Amino acid sequence: MSALEPRDAGTGTGTDTGTAVEAAAPVPPAETEGVLGRTYRALSIGIVSVVFLIAFEATAVGTAMPVAARELHGIPLYAFAFSAYFTTSLFAMVLSGQWADRRGPLAPLATGIGAFGAGLLLSGTAGSMWMFIAGRAVQGLGGGLVIVALYVVISRAYPEHLRPSIMAAFAASWVIPSVVGPLAAGSVTEHLGWRWVFIGIPVLVVFPLALALPAIRRRASGPADPAAPVEPYDRRRIVLALGISVGAGLLQYAGQERNWFALLPAVAGVALLVPAVRGLLPPGTGRAARGLPSVVLLRGVAAGSFIAAESFVPLMLVTQRGLSPTLAGLSLAAGGGTWALGSYAQSRPRLEPYRERLMVGGMVLVVAAIAGAPSVLIAGVPVWMVAVAWAVGCFGMGMVLASTSVLLLKLSPPEEAGANSAALQIADGLSNVLLLAAGGAAFAALGGGAVGAVHDSVEAGASGAHPGAFAVVFLPMAGVALVGAWVAGRVRVKP
Repeated sequence: MSALEPRDAGTGTGTDTGTAVEAAAPVPPAETEGVLGRTYRALSIGIVSVVFLIAFEATAVGTAMPVAARELHGIPLYAFAFSAYFTTSLFAMVLSGQWADRRGPLAPLATGIGAFGAGLLLSGTAGSMWMFIAGRAVQGLGGGLVIVALYVVISRAYPEHLRPSIMAAFAASWVIPSVVGPLAAGSVTEHLGWRWVFIGIPVLVVFPLALALPAIRRRASGPADPAAPVEPYDRRRIVLALGISVGAGLLQYAGQERNWFALLPAVAGVALLVPAVRGLLPPGTGRAARGLPSVVLLRGVAAGSFIAAESFVPLMLVTQRGLSPTLAGLSLAAGGGTWALGSYAQSRPRLEPYRERLMVGGMVLVVAAIAGAPSVLIAGVPVWMVAVAWAVGCFGMGMVLASTSVLLLKLSPPEEAGANSAALQIADGLSNVLLLAAGGAAFAALGGGAVGAVHDSVEAGASGAHPGAFAVVFLPMAGVALVGAWVAGRVRVKP
């Protein structure tokens, strides 16, 4: 246990002395089981299956998206298929946090899975690009509800000593989809059509629902304290959540435009985002205050810098080194395994006292990966160096992101687990869009082309992007990740 934990929650006893009878009392079986023990088996398999499907959707749908946009004559609206998911999920995260804190995580989780499947069906049957985007927006609502509700389930259903293990299982559930998802989606798209990628996934939801929901009803349903009066929903936070969603969408739109008129939505987006962020994230997040604020800030800095850089890796390999899109995508496949390995490493009980050092070390690995990836812009550097660098970076990300989730739950009272989990996910998602917008604007300014036109560049096999356009994305993101290494040193609360 780390110094943040004053009592050994894994054994159910404190550090103070007790009577001989108390010391000899048998430990409840549930306290000695692992996540696949009899007590937790159905719940663990169910919620990990949910994460597996979300991971498979993320990798498979991304493969089918360019074909869908082309057939629906929606290439100019291509980027909005991604931003629609993101903006609605931000709003749903806050709503899910309040819902789960007040009524328990069962209802938002079930509703979120239903909305997620409905959005896939709507996109898969769309006759126009705008209907496709509407489906992605519904899917984002479902995804936002699900991810926060899952955190609340973990907070309530698992003792503290098992939480690192279930977080490691979440990371491991991304390994197979990261490798198989693009290949399976490509094959289905080629032989059956892109619509079956979207329509087929909701059918798979039945299995995790059948396992997870009854187990959640038994172990984590209802409010955290059934005897306490149910607090009304915080309308101010819901309004702020709407502001952060709209503001993020405006900034993403402005980042894709290269004219003076884009300043108007950019200013409007900032005006909405600033008060929303201040109201939804823990006080002190902006100045990296020790404890929970630094945990939330680290999540955003780590995820944003890494994902923003990763988004440009395949394009760099295709346009600068002549790889096919399939090979460029597979160059990142090993990262799924090392990410899971890093998450597994942080779950080892013997490493718990060193969690802060693990997070600092993980961020250093992320810095090295982001800074090292653009070395392939030099003709003499072999392209497999990117695969090696990204595997190292993913190992660091596995340690850091799983640790932020563990620490967030440790530092959150049960009645605040939903709100704080929503703050963690907001920091994650918001940093993604802000750093992607900044990186995309810099990329376009140096001749890289509009980010929204990535599909056209890849399909044409163009090599017109100037190498400096990629360097101006990767090197600043490495600097952001370096700031994350400093923030990682502040997550521990001083005694």
